[in-house]
Amino acid sequence: MTDHPASPTTGPLVTGSEIARLAGVTRAAVSNWRRRYDDFPAPTGGGVNSPLFGLAEVQAWLDKQRKGQDVSQEVQLWQALRGAYGDEVVAGLADVAGLLADPGRAASGALSAEAAELVRGLAASGSAGDLVTALAERFTDSVRRAGSDQVTSPRIVRAVRHFAGEVAAEATLFDPACGIGTLLLAIGPERGPRRCGQESDARSARFAQLRADLVGGTGADIVTGDSLRDDRWAELRADLVVCDPPVGDADWGREELLLDSRWEFGTPSRAEGELAWLQHAYAHTAPGGRVLMVMPASVAYRKAGRRIRAELVRRGALTQLTALPSGAAASHALPVHLWHLRRPQSLGDAATSVRMVDLTANDPDGSLQPRSDQVADIPLIELLDDAVDLTPGRHVIESHRDYAAEYEALRLELAEQVRLLAGFLPALTAGEGASTLEGPSVSVADLARAGLVEYGDPEPVSVSDQLDTDFLQGFLRNSANTRRSTSASGTFRLDGKGARIPQMDIAEQRRYGAAFRALQEFEALARRVAELSTQASALARDGLGNGALAPGD
Repeated sequence: MTDHPASPTTGPLVTGSEIARLAGVTRAAVSNWRRRYDDFPAPTGGGVNSPLFGLAEVQAWLDKQRKGQDVSQEVQLWQALRGAYGDEVVAGLADVAGLLADPGRAASGALSAEAAELVRGLAASGSAGDLVTALAERFTDSVRRAGSDQVTSPRIVRAVRHFAGEVAAEATLFDPACGIGTLLLAIGPERGPRRCGQESDARSARFAQLRADLVGGTGADIVTGDSLRDDRWAELRADLVVCDPPVGDADWGREELLLDSRWEFGTPSRAEGELAWLQHAYAHTAPGGRVLMVMPASVAYRKAGRRIRAELVRRGALTQLTALPSGAAASHALPVHLWHLRRPQSLGDAATSVRMVDLTANDPDGSLQPRSDQVADIPLIELLDDAVDLTPGRHVIESHRDYAAEYEALRLELAEQVRLLAGFLPALTAGEGASTLEGPSVSVADLARAGLVEYGDPEPVSVSDQLDTDFLQGFLRNSANTRRSTSASGTFRLDGKGARIPQMDIAEQRRYGAAFRALQEFEALARRVAELSTQASALARDGLGNGALAPGD
């Protein structure tokens, strides 16, 4: 492929993926065209890994090559918005929605007259609600392909909708970080519920409000503002609060909000902005009302948040924690959690256990109904340890652990290893009494210079049939040599210059080497016995303590 410098152009720009959709081919085919055809349009913007091309030039090239297809009006509109608004395309969506809400008015913002005509034509051939929904889906898809979580992913929306269950037509729904309204408008029946939202980005809030109006929903009221610093719904108490809040934002306003009454469970640290959002959502629940909050997995175990987690558990507000399948988020493959909170209607109505659901191994597009081995109901007292680690997988695995079978397997393996242990200890007879190193010996350094030894990792090895490696390494571990090789701190390092081994013929070396090799195997087996002993005693104590095991007859 000929390298082309990026050249300035006017008009809409498209990505390689969008060219593929225009031509009805795969992304790989477009990459192949760029390599094969010198006349393929040069990039006019973007970066090396995400070049942008002029739509008009691409369409002309596709027509010339007879690879193109008719571009739908919807695609033309989307490309026009991309070209006119660039990274601020959400403002373009708001301008389109504003025009759809009032078709008689002139186009606003950067929306061109040609784009306005496309909007009117599409609305005339279909419906304003369908068009704004299609544009919102394109925006969501473009954000997902860019690896951003700016918009809640369809997989997370599906999960929240699933766990929200049936929502009453008279319910009040609230999303304090509603973005373009994706989550708020997806939960519950289309008509009936009162939907309230707040969004800090004015363009997103405007589009969300117009979108709600155009799709035919009723009772939607979305306001602009920072929910934590400027709560525009201070008096609202909702039946269900759903939220996919900002992640990793240390500048959430802690210093300004230290004494805020919303921190029922403790004032979050700067690093725990997600727990500020969680408490904000909970503060807006009516008695019996619920919260479904999308959270990073780390919120369940980070040290800075353990006090707040403990209070959520202790007061019975946390009812369930669901680990969603890996890949549910748009920008990474890591699992995310869904926190389920419920405000008790009375003191006796608080939760007495937390349901842990681990769906991390599931297909992100598969069933969200957990199997029995993916669920555990954990009593509150078992969660209130020093760490207050609420990671679902940890508790689900522990809950379904078969202590009796595991203990019996450990006991049998330990008995077998103990039986084998004595057999690995070599039979030795009385020696002549004098140290073998006091007789004729040679230094390892001399052996290395003679080419008989190489310094391996971690010990020297023989590279000659005149020297047995087990014999060499066995004597290097002799106490006389280890005293030379051990530093004042107790660290063992071989002293190649000082270490010595006795001089013996190869047959005698092999006799000693066999004994040293047997000792090494004995030591490895002894370590395994010690490891099994530790595991068995720890398992027995835990099992006896939690009732999973009982003393035998």
